[in-house]
Amino acid sequence: MVNKIKQHYGDDLTGKTFALWGLAFKPKTDDMREAPSRVILEALIDAGATVQAYDPEALDEAKRIYGDKAGLRLMESQDQVLEGANALVIVTEWKNFWSPDFELLKNTLKDKVIFDGRNLYQPKMLEKLGLQYYAIGRGHSITT
Repeated sequence: MVNKIKQHYGDDLTGKTFALWGLAFKPKTDDMREAPSRVILEALIDAGATVQAYDPEALDEAKRIYGDKAGLRLMESQDQVLEGANALVIVTEWKNFWSPDFELLKNTLKDKVIFDGRNLYQPKMLEKLGLQYYAIGRGHSITT
């Protein structure tokens, strides 16, 4: 996932803000041990980005692990993390992420880009909406 992000933006992510949906390693848990979210958010922060993260169950665990880590903002809703974000990164396939308000995504994300680690959406639909979509295992992005 981080490689796809860096292919799109370059290695230096200074000044970029990423909304991240999903911190737990799988839905219906707050367990973050060996969660992909940890690798992704740490790599983005190390590359100079800010990460605004939300998870319906793992926020307390993330606060325990990361405390007040510079570059990480833990938010209370999936819509709140979008505010000021350049792109959305989806890491955990929580049910409430399956059918988001796509118009809100289009109108809120500065760069109108989604990096989807769970292949939740149909690329053609997002293309019609004017969103650029990168999904794991689907090759190149759909570009508008």
